[in-house]
Amino acid sequence: MAQKPTPTGPSQRQQRVAELIRHALAEVLQRGDIQDPVLGSHVVTVPEVRMSPDLKLATAYIMPLGGQDEAPVIAALERNQKVLRQEVARRVNLKFAPELRFRRDETFDEAARIDRLLRDDRVRRDLDETDHESDH
Repeated sequence: MAQKPTPTGPSQRQQRVAELIRHALAEVLQRGDIQDPVLGSHVVTVPEVRMSPDLKLATAYIMPLGGQDEAPVIAALERNQKVLRQEVARRVNLKFAPELRFRRDETFDEAARIDRLLRDDRVRRDLDETDHESDH
C-alpha cells in the first residue's frame, strides 16, 4: 500500500530515494567521471537531495569545498545535467531517472548567521540573565 506524504514533510520513500540519489551523485562527482574543467578543479559536496512527491525531480543542494566559485560550479553541473542524470540512473535502480536540479546549499550560511546571533552582546546578556534566573 502506497504511503501518502504528510504535510509535515517528505514520505519515507522520497527520503530513501533522495539519499540514494545523493550518494550516487556524490560518487560521480568524487570520481571525476564528468569531463568538465570547472568540476575537475573543484571538490563538490552534496549535503542534501530532496525529491518531488512523484520522484521525477531531484533537487541537489551542493557546496564547493571552501564555498568558492559557487556560481560557476552550479553552471557546470547544469551544463552536465544530462550526463549526471545518466550516471545517477546507472547507479540507482529506479524505473525513471529523475531530472536533476542544482541549488546552493545554504545550511552553512544559516549556521553562521545563528552563530553570529548567539555571539551578539545583547543575546549573550539575555542568555546569561536566563541562566542566573534558573539558578534561583
